[in-house]
Amino acid sequence: MDSHGRYGRRVVWSVMDTGIGPLLLAATREGLVNVVFHATDPVRDRALGRLASRLGTEPAEAPGSPLLAEAIRQVEAYLTGGRRDFDLPLDWSLISGFNREVLRELLGVPYGSVVGYGDLARRVGQPGASQAVGVAMGANPLPVVVPCHRVVESGGGIGGFGGGLETKRRLLALEGVLPEPLF
Repeated sequence: MDSHGRYGRRVVWSVMDTGIGPLLLAATREGLVNVVFHATDPVRDRALGRLASRLGTEPAEAPGSPLLAEAIRQVEAYLTGGRRDFDLPLDWSLISGFNREVLRELLGVPYGSVVGYGDLARRVGQPGASQAVGVAMGANPLPVVVPCHRVVESGGGIGGFGGGLETKRRLLALEGVLPEPLF
């Protein structure tokens, strides 16, 4: 094994404090590979263990890495209303097949708008696959940056969210889709 892991891949990570709680951001040379909500120490440790297992190398804390520093800057700007989209290289190696296709399509849903699970299924040519789109949202390794919070139920319900419904509501309120919570 070389110094970058079995496959010559290096994974760096950092945890940033945000108004929606601590976020873990991890990156490879290819791009941002993972964003994890509620990254308290136990959640962070589990996420880093999963990354090590999936990517074949032990992630190293490196908040000063240029890609991570830029990702942190862009996420902070987004969460404070100063940025509407992200301009970051993404490493899609944690997701494949239908789920990757759906998430790539989701990148086209603009800031301040939402799409239904069924609508997203139709956009990828699988009109009966709205439930599978929900599974793809739950498997999103890059939430916030790949905006799964913008996917809602066709009947007007908010739908599920891996970061918790309160986090989804806050992200949609930030984008002006929902009113700000009263308390």
